[in-house]
Amino acid sequence: MKKMYSLLAIGCAGLVLLATTTRPIKNQYGFVTGTPAIKSINALSFGPNGVLFIGDGKSATVFAIDTKDASLVEKPSPVDVKNIDQKIAALLGTDAKNITIQDIAVNPTSKSVYCAVQHSDGTPVLLKVEGDKLTPVSLSNVPFSMQALANVPAEDAKGQRGESLRIAAISDMDFADGKVLVSGLSNQEFGSTFRSIPFPFTNVQDQASLEIYHAAHGKYETMAPIKTFTTTEIKGKKYLLASYTCTPLVLFPMDELKAGKHVKGRTVAEMGSGNQPLDIITLKKGNESFLIMANSSRPVFKVRYKNIEEYQGSLTTPVEENFATAGVNFVSLPLTNVIQLDKLGDNQMILLQRRSNGNLDLWTANDRYL
Repeated sequence: MKKMYSLLAIGCAGLVLLATTTRPIKNQYGFVTGTPAIKSINALSFGPNGVLFIGDGKSATVFAIDTKDASLVEKPSPVDVKNIDQKIAALLGTDAKNITIQDIAVNPTSKSVYCAVQHSDGTPVLLKVEGDKLTPVSLSNVPFSMQALANVPAEDAKGQRGESLRIAAISDMDFADGKVLVSGLSNQEFGSTFRSIPFPFTNVQDQASLEIYHAAHGKYETMAPIKTFTTTEIKGKKYLLASYTCTPLVLFPMDELKAGKHVKGRTVAEMGSGNQPLDIITLKKGNESFLIMANSSRPVFKVRYKNIEEYQGSLTTPVEENFATAGVNFVSLPLTNVIQLDKLGDNQMILLQRRSNGNLDLWTANDRYL
């Protein structure tokens, strides 16, 4: 097992290897072949044709990797991996207590599931999940490109609770309309930042600072980063729909999120303090769309998009009662302790859930929850 772990660590280019390029590959994305110097994996998102974006908060860089996993699968197969943390730990030759599953992402083309894992020694590992089988994904000598983020916190910068601000340079990531979208912190006056990076990478990146009214705190805030977001269209206009710790839900018009702009969002819901949103996805059932949100201290939420569309207000006064909610209505689903989720199909999602018996399972949920 130790040999396997060593091979994985090398394959994932985890720690100290500098980026090396051995031969240029002239493809549509400008990739070169080599070993990307990935120091951490704290966000995953897929782009076109099997391109996987890896958000590396430690180096404040987004890597684009050609997974060569671009075969179209119309109907995804259910995923059901019981005790996935124990299986990953066994693959790495360690104990489950020594690993953290950082993110999961579904390739929208092949419907394959990818899983980012962090070992307690700092080594990042990428795995592919097929059925109940886990396979290491080598990141050695792969086609890739990279984009370093501008204006990021210093490597040794710490928050009020001693947490790394550099890691928070990337709090969530998505791909839409030909751009990699990155939320996180900057080193500037208003720390909460949204970056928009055209892909293929050209060293161009737009950076807007964000401000919201946080009704649970009863004040406007500019320093706390978005925790999770998605993009949506409401009445023909594109929006960033984001949630923050504690748990405001906020809309930002996409056409206002331009370089150098300071943008105030419209807070459409307070979903209860004492909580951290973990993941947001959008699913459909028939002609209706639903926002699904996993949370650290509450069950999974379901919000009808038509309720967001119909809500014309903006929360600008405090929610006085502790843990109370306001704004757009939502439903708490009978799904607790969901740590990660992603969209598998239009009406299916995969969930990483700590079950009531203590097991950590990755499984597929259908439209029963919509």
